[in-house]
Amino acid sequence: MDQLQLKAYGKINLGLDVIRKRSDGYHDLDMIMQMVDVYDDVILTKKDYDDIIVKTDTLILPNGKENLAYMAAKMLTDEFKIRQGLEIEIHKRIPIAGGMAGGSSDCAATLIGVNRMFDLGLSKEELMERGVKLGADVPYCILGGTAIARGIGEILTPLPTPPRCHVVIAKPPVSVSTAFVYGRIQPDKIKKRPDIERMAEAVREQDLYQLAELLYNVMEDVTVPRYPVIQDIKDVMLREGALNAIMSGSGPTVFGLYDDKTKAEKTVNRVRDMELTEQLYLTRFI
Repeated sequence: MDQLQLKAYGKINLGLDVIRKRSDGYHDLDMIMQMVDVYDDVILTKKDYDDIIVKTDTLILPNGKENLAYMAAKMLTDEFKIRQGLEIEIHKRIPIAGGMAGGSSDCAATLIGVNRMFDLGLSKEELMERGVKLGADVPYCILGGTAIARGIGEILTPLPTPPRCHVVIAKPPVSVSTAFVYGRIQPDKIKKRPDIERMAEAVREQDLYQLAELLYNVMEDVTVPRYPVIQDIKDVMLREGALNAIMSGSGPTVFGLYDDKTKAEKTVNRVRDMELTEQLYLTRFI
């Protein structure tokens, strides 16, 4: 197999709680992660030279050793002493610095792809064990689907896919540093938190309306005051008929859930007309 193309899917957080700051500098989290049908294309191609080259279609991302996909390929080629050159081509659709784990998903796809391309025989669990060394969201991006995520995000409990609905995803024209948000959130002062167990039960019972009612992200306490456009987008979604709308991850991407496709389409048109976003998708859970 000389070339392999994979889809690296983005995620949203249906619920996100920050429990405490740990002694190692990370935070303990309590989340429900959900994969959506917005993806980057990751193309792996064997090359004659003994090197790893990353190419992206954006100037924003690093193409060298700082790229998580490079790190993923380097980890496995070093461990298994692979002396084959590799080109990693990434076509971006997932918003960059948008709270949808785009870099982690590209990293996960690269781990999966290198494992498959070179017949390394690693299980999904073994890939996840390696992935967490590269990023807290990487194990989830390898697992995929719907899951409760705890610890720094690496302790995963799979859930069934939530009931079908329409998902509008809007990335405003700002980028948010995850480090900025984590540096300012104060877990002991959080007044409202999501009920992750009730959300998980709503997923298991396929109750879209209960799930939508429970959507909540404590990181909005930090990100929304700094970037009011996030609240502007949420307000438009709710006015146009979203069951609920919240920010994903550390932001600034916002998503809304809809039980009516016409309302979702109307929201897309309204947000576009108001020029509130630089990336806008009408999609679904996967």
